[in-house]
Amino acid sequence: MTLKLGLTGSIGMGKSTVAKMIAEEGVPVFDADAVVHKLQGPDGALVAEIEAHFPGSTGPHGVNRGALAERVLGEPAELRRLEALVHPAVAREREAFLAEHADAPLVVLDIPLLFEGDGDRLVDKVAVVSAPPEVQRERVLARQGMTAEKFERILARQMSDLDKRKRANFIIPTHVSLDETRRAVRRILACLVPPADS
Repeated sequence: MTLKLGLTGSIGMGKSTVAKMIAEEGVPVFDADAVVHKLQGPDGALVAEIEAHFPGSTGPHGVNRGALAERVLGEPAELRRLEALVHPAVAREREAFLAEHADAPLVVLDIPLLFEGDGDRLVDKVAVVSAPPEVQRERVLARQGMTAEKFERILARQMSDLDKRKRANFIIPTHVSLDETRRAVRRILACLVPPADS
């Protein structure tokens, strides 16, 4: 039976880096963000539907994510409309991923809003990627197009790092060296994946 590990963490915590480390260890990783990018990219399956609901939010390169985010952040009704389009499509992709890797001893579901969207019900264990608030803030504000106000609006939608850590089975630190983070990842995987028969 395949064990499902949920990987999550607030914005700027280094989750993408950790997901890449896990994939490099040979564990299949479902990247919910990457799936959303694909669905909303050029010729993406959701582009026409999103344009119909949010006119002017798409173009030749698919969905203009920045413009769409500006329209839904701080607008709960608009955000729910968008999620009603995106979540079922992502769920279909996730089910296809799980079917494809049904023989794997461990898979990772990389889901940014795992707790906020009740995604923890989909997994057996949860690993939270974490760093101190000042490190998080510095990383996020260094991103192109990011402002302090936008950062605060994103944080308001996310469960606090402290609450995520309280609910986690494992915590992966990312304010340390990459080698230390990789060692933490390997320790977790060693706990979850039975050793191969010699």
